[in-house]
Amino acid sequence: MTQQPQESPGHPAPGRSGAAFAPAQPAIPPASMERAGSIVRSITQVFQSRVVGQENLRRTLLAALAAGGHVLLESVPGLAKTTAASALASGISGSFSRIQCTPDLMPNDIIGTQIFNYGSGTFTTQLGPVHANVVLLDEINRSSAKTQSAMLEAMQERQTSIGGEVYPLPEPFMVLATQNPIEEEGTYVLPEAQMDRFLMKEVLTYPRPAEEHEILDRSTSGTLTAPRRAAQTVGLEDIRFLQEMVDQVYVDQSVKRYIIDLVFTTRGSGPRPVANLTQSVRVGASPRGSLALMRVAQANALLHGRDYVTPDDVRAMRYAVLRHRLVLTFDALAGGVTPAQIIDAVFHAVPMP
Repeated sequence: MTQQPQESPGHPAPGRSGAAFAPAQPAIPPASMERAGSIVRSITQVFQSRVVGQENLRRTLLAALAAGGHVLLESVPGLAKTTAASALASGISGSFSRIQCTPDLMPNDIIGTQIFNYGSGTFTTQLGPVHANVVLLDEINRSSAKTQSAMLEAMQERQTSIGGEVYPLPEPFMVLATQNPIEEEGTYVLPEAQMDRFLMKEVLTYPRPAEEHEILDRSTSGTLTAPRRAAQTVGLEDIRFLQEMVDQVYVDQSVKRYIIDLVFTTRGSGPRPVANLTQSVRVGASPRGSLALMRVAQANALLHGRDYVTPDDVRAMRYAVLRHRLVLTFDALAGGVTPAQIIDAVFHAVPMP
């Protein structure tokens, strides 16, 4: 299996320290920063007690949770996608639903339906499993296009409509959709326009030998199947507070310009266009990609105890933010060109502020 590139903050900006991007006055009070740090540490502790390794996955889920976005997970079976989702839900004391997608799954099976009561002669509404704080949509590419559209609409609008009545989804609300890259029979490929609605796409890799050894040790000791509810958790109000703090993280104008230059470079323009990029990329990142880069950078800064964004925060999760927003040409796919290679070329070409 080809080793996926590891997320990294990148090289420090030459001639300009990270503090140079800080605001004149603190954007977030120190007490709020301390509370945010405590929330992150508590969730991390619960996650690590349930999942061995998968640091990239942990950082991606935490950043998406803080940013209020959804995550698309891709991996072969057995790499703890379901365990990670349930661990995240238990860490925030939230409700958790798992939806196994199949070709015959209907939209009403997800969002809910109305049931007629013959005794009273009235309809009662039964909400579907999407009405949960953390929803695991397992093998989303196995459901039909109609069901995919219903789920993605709920993700975007944060509400469902049943029998003409609108039902808001709980807050916080986060969807973790998974897809299996090794089985294509009986699947419906997600269109690029729908994949763009996911804040990030994480590709999971196999654990290292030491991590897999720990998995076996936990299995023999019984801790791998320990009770799911952890002793130290945070409340849903804490998650809403964390998301509000992300909104307040300061983004300097030079960092915004950097994000714009990066996104425009994926479209074949930018300050220093990548040679022959249009031969490999058919469609570059949309303005939603610019928003995602900035939002994830704000979340990453807060997770690291800062109230301002640096260019390193923009680089930190560049693969997860952009890999599913680039549509490669047929020649690039036939030549084995990966989105990660395109992303690296773009970030190498655009100078850091």
